[in-house]
Amino acid sequence: MAAATTFVPLEEYLRSSFEPDAEYVDGQIEERAVGENDHSAWQKAILVWFEQQAQKGQIRVRPELRVQVAPTCFLVPDVALLDRNLPIEQIVTHPPVAVFEVLSPTDTLKRVMTKCGRYEQMGIQTILVIDPDGPKYQFVAGRLEPLQARCFNIPGSSCRFDLDEIEKLLD
Repeated sequence: MAAATTFVPLEEYLRSSFEPDAEYVDGQIEERAVGENDHSAWQKAILVWFEQQAQKGQIRVRPELRVQVAPTCFLVPDVALLDRNLPIEQIVTHPPVAVFEVLSPTDTLKRVMTKCGRYEQMGIQTILVIDPDGPKYQFVAGRLEPLQARCFNIPGSSCRFDLDEIEKLLD
């Protein structure tokens, strides 16, 4: 028996708050898997690493910020890198320079792939998926590919992704 779903008007989602923030996909509210130590530690390490580069790299670093990837789809990446040259938006409508998704034990491959596909359709060039206990991936052309380089420049910015340095920030 399928679970009943309730349509939620977009306006209701936009004026509601959730702890943690929820996503909105075509009239459905979708909860995000967060709250465990490994997830939080990786999210913080990514934030700290990129915050060190924010001014020079011409980015803004934001955790859990709503990104409108389509007219009726709002996603909340764990970390988003925004182009500092664009105006500040309360809800992001311009493609971020990069987004990071940190996997939680309850995440499913189907959900991660769908979410990354929506980011890609929005025009986000760098989509990274971090498994705290396993491989790190980049979503490219509709596929999750194991990260080939542990260090590379983030297109659209002067920032550098360095997995070794980020791992040093884990505590």
